[in-house]
Amino acid sequence: MSVTRTGPGTSRTRPEHRTALVEELMERFPGVPREAVLKEDLLRGGVAFDDSALSDNENGEVKPKSYFIFSFDHGTLPELGEAALRRPPEEIVLTGGPYDLRRTVVSVRVNPGSPYRVAASDDGMLGLYLDGRRIADVGVPPMPDYYRHTLANGKSVMEVAPTIQWGYLIYLTVFRVCQYFGAKEECQYCDINHNWRQHKAAGRPYTGVKPVEEVLEALEIIDRYDTAKASTAYTLTGGAITSHIGGKDEAEFYGQYAQAIEERFPGRWIGKVVAQALPKADVQRFKDHGVQIYHPNFEVWDRRLFELYCPGKERYVGRDEWHRRILDSAEVFGPRNVIPNFVAGVEMAEPFGFTTVDEAIDSTTEGLRFFMSRGITPRFTTWCPEPTTPLGKANPQGAPLEYHIRLLQAYRATMDEYGLSSPPGYGLPGAGRAVFSVSSFMDSLPGADEAAPAAHDEAPAGG
Repeated sequence: MSVTRTGPGTSRTRPEHRTALVEELMERFPGVPREAVLKEDLLRGGVAFDDSALSDNENGEVKPKSYFIFSFDHGTLPELGEAALRRPPEEIVLTGGPYDLRRTVVSVRVNPGSPYRVAASDDGMLGLYLDGRRIADVGVPPMPDYYRHTLANGKSVMEVAPTIQWGYLIYLTVFRVCQYFGAKEECQYCDINHNWRQHKAAGRPYTGVKPVEEVLEALEIIDRYDTAKASTAYTLTGGAITSHIGGKDEAEFYGQYAQAIEERFPGRWIGKVVAQALPKADVQRFKDHGVQIYHPNFEVWDRRLFELYCPGKERYVGRDEWHRRILDSAEVFGPRNVIPNFVAGVEMAEPFGFTTVDEAIDSTTEGLRFFMSRGITPRFTTWCPEPTTPLGKANPQGAPLEYHIRLLQAYRATMDEYGLSSPPGYGLPGAGRAVFSVSSFMDSLPGADEAAPAAHDEAPAGG
């Protein structure tokens, strides 16, 4: 294994011989499920797809990748080749292989140069290959019936209300760009604005502001054809609003969708909103509209890195005020229903990030303890270094895999320290059960066979 040392307690590993790195970490951290080790590596570094493993877009039997908010790819659309024309699946599910993997759902992040590759064997069965060796069977999400229907204006349900997390979560990106704009405002790891531009340049339908009526029509189609009621939650989200859209500020803009959905479909889905950390009165408006879970994402814990990586959020709100508002929102929704996300891995992004895993984990754990000691359970998304972002350009390999594995270890230990269980709205935890696909935090928590049922059962699955 070829390793470059950057300080005690860490290593940055070159892409070759990935099998050796993965197996070393499985051996060093036996308390972290082996499924989570592989999943984190796929999420941070992406996976390549043979043409045999691509979808037929919305005309086939496989649910294609919807690009629901960010690109989550390691290349621009022109760089992805056939995968840009015939989309890969939205997610893949891994089982079996030499590691005897339990069912593991992984969000697809395309990287043509990845050592991981999904391909069909001679018998047509899909497999995941690492360094040329088949390491897992691959399942793909079936095309849902509601994707086969269009709105009256011809728009697809996938464009207006795509589903992710193996169909549990309807992701409503109702504002496809962000008003934090330019180098002095955009979050340095986020490609929401570029993703909008590349889809428009490719001639794909990619609605900037989704009218409330279109969202309701798409949800009606989902409700009609989702006869198994597999979709159990929706997330309202989009870019930050620093001024107004159609005369509405951020709380009014996103709140209008929640109000309309809850009036039309009372109790059908768990309502979630991802928005900035807003003043308490605005948060109360979300609650009054029927929203059940609030995600005021804190992005990265360290003060210096927050100021560098989230310049718009620092300028308009500020880190300390952001955290105060998160705590205030817990008084509105209850601590367990406030679930701020952070982008795991940017702590170690060069040139400003921590240079050792020890330092990065200490910082991240400080943030976890700050919130968990108050009953608030953060979640995290594994950082995908998209190449059009400043941090992605400077860090094409992302953070060391060791950081991600030790974060899972620290996350579970901190939850145990404060007697917390998995947050509501995410389904069952545990390897082989979890469906949250953009990080392994749910895969790494104790499952039903390891601990008595706890508060994670109080709401159905979602993300």
